[in-house]
Amino acid sequence: MFGKKKQQRQVLIDMADKQKRYEALVNVYHKELYRFAYWLAGDPTVAEDLVQETFLRAWRSLDSLLDQQAAKAWLITILRRENARRFERKQFDYSDVEQDTLCDTETLDMEQNAERSQLQKRIMQLEEEYREPLLLQVVMGFSGDEIASILSLNKNTVMTRLFRARNQLKDTLQPNLQRGINNG
Repeated sequence: MFGKKKQQRQVLIDMADKQKRYEALVNVYHKELYRFAYWLAGDPTVAEDLVQETFLRAWRSLDSLLDQQAAKAWLITILRRENARRFERKQFDYSDVEQDTLCDTETLDMEQNAERSQLQKRIMQLEEEYREPLLLQVVMGFSGDEIASILSLNKNTVMTRLFRARNQLKDTLQPNLQRGINNG
């Protein structure tokens, strides 16, 4: 009987430890995950759902996270998979509906808002193979090695895609610049 109480106490201690680790993950990474989810989904409600589902799955498999230094990449991988699952489910066609832009709590002047909206729109128009590494680098701050690991790609492939993504963005944002140079 004494052994059973000891086991029960150990289970409670383990559960409390897991709860603390989980809460720490949520506190540290919620905002970053939401920002990345918003960039992927383009809709604040869908982004919040993605983050919630990500943390739910993280809770279920928290014991599989052995290296705390890899937590951010682990969570991003879960979020990316959740986003992919979203497209496996039936989607309604809302293509004519304009999406609101995400703004900071501080009010931005109209010019900055227009530039941010245009940049966000152009990034979202990139093919996924270029958009995703760019978002992981720019929005989430991952290095080329980390992006390669998250996307299960060779680092050189990631760097090439980042280079091409930036060039495509530059070409779409400054189409008149090239014409001006050619016309002398």
